[in-house]
Amino acid sequence: MRADTHVFDLIAKEEKRQRSGLELIASENFVSPHVLQAAGSVLTNKYAEGLPSKRYYGGCEVVDEIESLAIDRLCRLFGATWANVQPHSGAQANAAVMLAVLKPGDKILGFDLSHGGHLTHGSPANFSGKLYVPSFYGVEAETGTIDYNKVAETARKEKPKLLICGASAYSRDWDYKRFREIADEVGALLLADISHPAGLIAKGLLNDPLPHCHIVTTTTHKTLRGTRGGVIMLRNDIENPMGITDKKGNLRMLSSLLDSAVFPGTQGGPLEHIIAAKAVSFGEALNDDFAKYMVQVEKNADLMAHEFIKRGYKIISGGTDNHLMLIDLRAKNITGKDAEIALGKAEITVNKNMVPFDTQNPMVTSGIRIGTAAVTTRGLKDKDMLKVVDLIDRVITNSQNENILKEVRKEVNAMMSDLPLFV
Repeated sequence: MRADTHVFDLIAKEEKRQRSGLELIASENFVSPHVLQAAGSVLTNKYAEGLPSKRYYGGCEVVDEIESLAIDRLCRLFGATWANVQPHSGAQANAAVMLAVLKPGDKILGFDLSHGGHLTHGSPANFSGKLYVPSFYGVEAETGTIDYNKVAETARKEKPKLLICGASAYSRDWDYKRFREIADEVGALLLADISHPAGLIAKGLLNDPLPHCHIVTTTTHKTLRGTRGGVIMLRNDIENPMGITDKKGNLRMLSSLLDSAVFPGTQGGPLEHIIAAKAVSFGEALNDDFAKYMVQVEKNADLMAHEFIKRGYKIISGGTDNHLMLIDLRAKNITGKDAEIALGKAEITVNKNMVPFDTQNPMVTSGIRIGTAAVTTRGLKDKDMLKVVDLIDRVITNSQNENILKEVRKEVNAMMSDLPLFV
């Protein structure tokens, strides 16, 4: 069969882009060669609807072992007692959770998207805001942090059936214990979506949601440094809150409802090649090298945040506890969109992002979001972070000067081109 040179030329072009630039999008990372190998394996050929040892297709003996291994490694990594590793993404995982524990029209309470939340936590543009009735909590204008007493007030007023904690652009740790107290007070189930800080949580660098939250979801890329996908976890299985029974009249457990909500509820056959890649990345995350990597990710983010503040940038909440920071650029007289474009010309990749109480629309924004997981994977450490901030600052303060943008691009290329994607 003749090679598809057009597609593979484009793949080579993308690899060159990744190697030559600074990848600072907080939701991106680089996988190891072993994860990449598993994701591109012959397992892509296998259809395997169902669960290990409970398939609707024959020939699943090997993929049963692989999926069981992924579940076991994930549970060991987070101290979970049950997990489903089939969701194709974090959005799919959250969709399955809501299908399992809610009915259309039920109330949910999540973190406001415009304050750093996620689409699947109730955005009106998303299934979560279309099928369910959302309300929101946010951050305080003065501090950029969550006031848990105000979350409790909103919960008492709205009485949601599902309370959601977690974010895509919030740089502080979460008080899951306090959230559970709020959930218990109003009779809600508590979901923690830890898609961004999952790797830091796994290695004990941030608070652990599993002792307090009924359900935990996460993506498997970002700080977990695995292939793109999602998972659902429980530490304490409970009788389902909807009163659903099995054929014998026994109440079904939450884990059973979640399994059914993944398949056949929200998706068909699992991607066993991706599940194998997840298993590899979970194994990598269980070792000591990953712990050292997570410490460096957190340290790099903290150093960057402090350096930005020194240079007059406003970091929402005044710093970071995790791998990311949200920067309000209004004091620098540039929009998030224009900053993203200018930085892109210098081969520094960030994403424009709404900031709390933003005055711009979502396609323009007043801020950018920056994360350190990917550049840390490539080997950048303390002193490099100061250089990276300097490069970003030069671009933002000279965003219309094409000559300076070209100079910065050359420096970025010289800094990154010889580094492997995965150290």
